[in-house]
Amino acid sequence: MNATTSSPIPHEAGDDAVDKRRVADQAYDAIENLIATLALKPGAPIVEAELIERIGLGRTPTREALMRLVANGLIVQLPRRGLLVSDIQLAQHLDLLEARRALERLIASTSARRATPPQREALLACAVEMTTAAAAGDLSAYLQADQALDHVNHAACRNQAAVAAVIPMVIQCRRFWTAYQHQGDMSEGARCHQLLAEAIAQGQSEAAAAAADQLMDYLRQFAQQVIA
Repeated sequence: MNATTSSPIPHEAGDDAVDKRRVADQAYDAIENLIATLALKPGAPIVEAELIERIGLGRTPTREALMRLVANGLIVQLPRRGLLVSDIQLAQHLDLLEARRALERLIASTSARRATPPQREALLACAVEMTTAAAAGDLSAYLQADQALDHVNHAACRNQAAVAAVIPMVIQCRRFWTAYQHQGDMSEGARCHQLLAEAIAQGQSEAAAAAADQLMDYLRQFAQQVIA
C-alpha cells in the first residue's frame, strides 16, 4: 500500500465566482432592504461611494447589485441625472398584485412538493419571527423575517423563472407596505404568512396555493384602502 501524504485541498476554478456571487447577493439584499424600508426614498439619487460605505461591501458587488435593481425596476437610470430610486406607482399597484397572485400560487404549491426538511423548518421559524415582531410592533424585524421567508420559499420551489418574475413585485409590495404601514395590520400579515409556511411545511400543495391567495387578498385589501 502506498503511503499517503496530506496535501492542501485543490482550489476549484469556480470557487472565486461562487464567492463573488454570494457577495453580490449580499449587496443586493442590503440595497433592496434600504429601498424596501424607505431608508432610500423614492426619487433619491444613488451615490455609489456613499452606498458602498453604507452597506460595507466593495465596488464590484455593489455595482452588480445596482444593475440587478435597475433591471427589476427598483432603480431607474435617467440621462444626465444618473441612478435614482424609482417612484411608488399607486395606479399600477393593483395590476401588480394581480400578476403576483398567479406566481405566488405556483411558487407556494411547488415549494410544498419540493422543499427539503431544513427548508420546511426554516419557513416555520421565519413565520414565528414575523408573528413575534408583529406582536412587538417591530417593523424592522417584521420586514427582515418577511424577506428571509421569501428567500427560503423561493429556493424551495426550484423554479428560477417564477422567482425571477416575482422578485421585483415582492420588493415593490414590501416598499408599498412600508410606506403606508400605518394603514396596515402586521398581525394579519403575519397570520397569512404563518398559514403559508405551515401548508408548505406539511407538504400540502393545494393548501399552500390557497394560503398564497389569502396573502394576496390581504395585500389587495390593504392597497385598496390606501388608494381609495
